[in-house]
Amino acid sequence: MTPDEEFEFYSRHVNHIPQGPARRLASSGLSDPIPVRFPPQLLTEIRRRASADDRTVAAWIRQLVEKEVAGS
Repeated sequence: MTPDEEFEFYSRHVNHIPQGPARRLASSGLSDPIPVRFPPQLLTEIRRRASADDRTVAAWIRQLVEKEVAGS
């Protein structure tokens, strides 16, 4: 789904109603969240770059950390 298609889909209220049984996030293979704080200016730039990559801030940061760890 493109970002425009996704926007159109979720702009309809009927698509906000959960479907099927709830799923646990533990199956995602991710561990517990780790709180990290950034200065406001840096967080603004992180959000801008994550948005430009069509990613969440968490996914964007996770990708950078994975690349850094793999490269060391």
